[in-house]
Amino acid sequence: MENRRTFIKKTAIGTAGVSVGLTAISAKSYGRILGANDRINMGVIGLRGRGRGLMGSFSEMYDDGVFVKTVCDVDTQFHEASRDLVAENQKGKKPDAVQDMRKVFEDSEIDAVAMATPNHWHALGTIWACQAGKHVYVEKPSSHNIWEGRKMVEATRKYNRVVQVGFQNRSTSNVMQAMQFLNDGGIGDVFMARGTCFKPRDSFGISADSEAPATLDYDMWLGPCSYRAYNEKRGHYNWHWHWNTGNGDTGNQGPHQFDVARWGLGKKVHPVKVQSMGGIFGISPHGCSQETPNTQTSIFEYDDGKILEFETRGRFTNSESDARIKIGNIFYGTNGWLEVNGSNWKAYREREEEPFAGTGIEAEGAAVGGDQTFRAAPSSGGHFANFIDAVRSGDPADLNCDILVGHMSTCLPHLGNIAYRVGETLEFNGEFEKFIDNQEANMLLTRKYRHPYVIPHVV
Repeated sequence: MENRRTFIKKTAIGTAGVSVGLTAISAKSYGRILGANDRINMGVIGLRGRGRGLMGSFSEMYDDGVFVKTVCDVDTQFHEASRDLVAENQKGKKPDAVQDMRKVFEDSEIDAVAMATPNHWHALGTIWACQAGKHVYVEKPSSHNIWEGRKMVEATRKYNRVVQVGFQNRSTSNVMQAMQFLNDGGIGDVFMARGTCFKPRDSFGISADSEAPATLDYDMWLGPCSYRAYNEKRGHYNWHWHWNTGNGDTGNQGPHQFDVARWGLGKKVHPVKVQSMGGIFGISPHGCSQETPNTQTSIFEYDDGKILEFETRGRFTNSESDARIKIGNIFYGTNGWLEVNGSNWKAYREREEEPFAGTGIEAEGAAVGGDQTFRAAPSSGGHFANFIDAVRSGDPADLNCDILVGHMSTCLPHLGNIAYRVGETLEFNGEFEKFIDNQEANMLLTRKYRHPYVIPHVV
């Protein structure tokens, strides 16, 4: 199991690291040493949606030595409400608010940042943060494309930073148990994994291009993207459904289940073949600007013949399996099958209709190693606490989802989307992260970056 930590490792001291790269940082940050009980100063970048959740979660750790010092969003209309939310958890202590994330990176007192920007900013923001000596919690998918995801890994290693990807299942005790059960041979040899993302979504409409709101730094919002005129239907949240900024639901909700599928298969390498098909159904292309498919089936084959299936359904649909899964996973092994629905799981033996192992079920002789009871383990403190503990220890091995783990799982929806866009079955060379004999597909591994928001080849 990759970097598996059933419980958080409490370590006495670690280093905050040296700030380099964007600007000249004062020597104060060079010598900042973090003890186990020292306060971790954080910045949260991106304040809507998931950012609101991150602000709440990290500020709730105020009594445990975490202080959200600064919040940042390119749209200032969200600043005051965000400051108030954080202050509620920090005994009235309001964070600063800035519009440009580079101001966060320039602050020598900030130890770590949480990135909850749109997908197209995840990589450059993380790289800038690493260059400035900051540790990073970055939301899923870790990157907007495969090439920049690899650059995130390189920057993390080069600057010796702790970078956690927001695959929270990696810190959910019941899911960790289910994966251990699979990896220990609980249903035999797992030969196929299936992930599902069934989230019916209605049309969000269409509108004409217009001037950006006065509160929004639109140039900064676009960042690495190719320029396009402002359009409210391509902005807040709707950016998910346009290729320039998002990755559709396959790359939005989907990455969580892709990660669990890969984990349960025990795969630490890329697949060798991928095909994907689908489209936009039930929504008129004349009445909505959506570009990404709302219905998509993707199939991945590994070098040993094992299969990973993933299905995205954005219209009305039934659920799957006995657990009535809509957002979850199913695994098939030589001796049975296992379903994961949220934080609950059940395993079935061969043709039996009743589960023999799972959440709250005693599994006599069910797993390798003899009689075991698989119940909810004591809380590990969650994904956020795991990140903070790793920042304190200064050891990326303490993370439940290090950037490399997150990158490998994020590549799966990216590969599926590329196969969908090219319309062909593709062969992939995982060692070099390149497609074999398909230049059109290889061009979609990266993008043309807009100056000055350019990810360099050497980070």
